[in-house]
Amino acid sequence: MRVRRESVRSAADAPTLEASGTDSAGARFGALTEAITVRSDSTSPRSRSRFAPDRQLTVRMVTVVFLLGLLYVVFAAVLVVLLKSAVLVVVVVGGLLASQFWFSDRMALFAMKGREVTAEEEPRLHGAVDRLCALADMPKPRLAIADSDLPNAFATGRNADHAVLCVTTGLLRRMENDELDAVLAHELSHIAHRDVAVITVASFLGVLAGLAVRVGFYSGLIGGKGRRDQNTALLMAAVVAVSAAVYALSFVMIRALSRYRELAADRSAAQLTGKPSALASALVKVTGASGRIPTRDLRTAQAFSAFLFAPAPSGPGDEGDGQGESTLARLFSTHPTLQCRLDALERLSTDLGES
Repeated sequence: MRVRRESVRSAADAPTLEASGTDSAGARFGALTEAITVRSDSTSPRSRSRFAPDRQLTVRMVTVVFLLGLLYVVFAAVLVVLLKSAVLVVVVVGGLLASQFWFSDRMALFAMKGREVTAEEEPRLHGAVDRLCALADMPKPRLAIADSDLPNAFATGRNADHAVLCVTTGLLRRMENDELDAVLAHELSHIAHRDVAVITVASFLGVLAGLAVRVGFYSGLIGGKGRRDQNTALLMAAVVAVSAAVYALSFVMIRALSRYRELAADRSAAQLTGKPSALASALVKVTGASGRIPTRDLRTAQAFSAFLFAPAPSGPGDEGDGQGESTLARLFSTHPTLQCRLDALERLSTDLGES
């Protein structure tokens, strides 16, 4: 497999493929029969084609959650001491955590302006996911489409039974079938390994700390000059300082986990489909096309960059491939660089003996 960064522009400039409006009944029946046959014949461990457990990913997720849990306890204790109200802290923190965990799928779809679609509306998308879920032996998630020219996809939800996989119209329009399969397999891997839920919960601490910083900052701005107000200002300054430190630590840990989980999902997707080159080609197309997307679509996606198949560029002209970034910038990045992902897929292609 030879897919390098030099091919980003040529692949992105290639004619885009329009998804067929409807699949023939025979084609859909054939795809379903193939999936059922593969599943029924998968009796030996060697013949089974499912997402294998990723122990390194599991260890990293457990480690990050444990460290963030310790940080969370310390942060909550400090807030109780400073605000002198354990009930207030528990109610606010518990309410925010519960809402983010239980409604993460709905919030993500709302923010990305996605809508759930049926098999009749999007037969190509449903057919591909049906086949991949049969191969991976996993429940089929709800499927949604976001009307955006930005070619991308994401998965979210608290578990496999309450997950949703969303793709953009820009992705469907640009991907060939094997490339679309690769992207969908990547997102299904996130669901199967439950790292979507882990990232959702892990990011809560950063959200809470960021909220505390904003509340403390605005409280200081509107405070008066009396003695009581001065004491309140000092209290809010302490809250801001502690919250900022917690936010910085959680930010770095979550970004490190996010980068690794993308490489893990790339590996699992390539192993499931048996076509690392298709995933590499999809990455090149998505990254190359993202630099020419309208600012409006980019702004919507940037807030959810950690959940996307490829990172949303910072603005028009930025291809989002991570090339030219400083070491510090890469430390804060949600995804590995494009070349890092392509190199990993090339090694995997060699290991799998892909022609």
